Amino acid sequence: MMAPRKRSLVQEGVLGILLIATLAIAAWLDGPDGAFISPATQLELSTHIFDLAILALPMTLIIITGGIDLSVGSTMALSAVTLGMLYEAGTPIWIAGFVAIIVGTLAGAINGIFVARVGVHPLIVTLASMALYRGLAEGISLARPISGFPDGLQRLGGGTFAGVPISGMIFAAAAIGCMLLTARTVAGRWIYGIGDNERAASYAGIPIARTKLWLYSLSGTAAGVAALIAVGRRNTAKADIGSGIELEVITAVVLGGTSIFGGRGGILGTILGVALIHEVREFVSWHWQDDKLILIVIGVILIGSVLLNNLASRSRV
Repeated sequence: MMAPRKRSLVQEGVLGILLIATLAIAAWLDGPDGAFISPATQLELSTHIFDLAILALPMTLIIITGGIDLSVGSTMALSAVTLGMLYEAGTPIWIAGFVAIIVGTLAGAINGIFVARVGVHPLIVTLASMALYRGLAEGISLARPISGFPDGLQRLGGGTFAGVPISGMIFAAAAIGCMLLTARTVAGRWIYGIGDNERAASYAGIPIARTKLWLYSLSGTAAGVAALIAVGRRNTAKADIGSGIELEVITAVVLGGTSIFGGRGGILGTILGVALIHEVREFVSWHWQDDKLILIVIGVILIGSVLLNNLASRSRV
């Protein structure tokens, strides 16, 4: 039987090799100039990754508990529309941004209440809220785009500070916080305990309902922050923001070694999974310029990641 940490290191090593191989194949297909893998191009494209990366952090924690949140993209849309409507009405951008994050947090908390307090399966709850929140975003905004945001918000989405993307700094701070949470705190042990055996965790006195509630709320908060970054990068708030992003988030988390059955996973693996998904997505768009092909490739990667997890799970026996 392979020790959990050793197994994680193996999976993270495999992901690192796959990431290097992806870049090598991209350089080969890109020709002699190798424009795609140049530092300037990678820095420019990196701003496309951080909304996805921020969403993946709480998703990792939720999946470790044995749950899932399919509504993150719709929550993004609802937060983005809230931001746009408030700013259009004359609200200062920082207040509009704060309210947008609060709306995302409340949306996540509603999921958490139904999962943790009512006892509805998270797949059912978040599937329903995925439709509900997207419908609210479209209804409130009448499906029209809102543009013309101030430079400060645009810098949040695509600007840099000392050569480092500002959105990347936000992600780095959040990632470090989640790593410390899972590795150094009692709450982190609760998360793994719930995913490993929820009944045993209950007997051990772990506050299961409270833990799940704040995890789903945290996922909503992350969706609100991701909405601000996405709107800032596009300079447009629209109800279709975040459409389909939940597929990429879950793919990245599962690819990173987090078990869909709960009890196993980590933030570092998720970061590597996000990076791999990002490079594949960006190169397919760069080289073939076909959005449909991106969905096919990501779907194949998701299937492959589930199979990889199943093989890893069997190796425990």
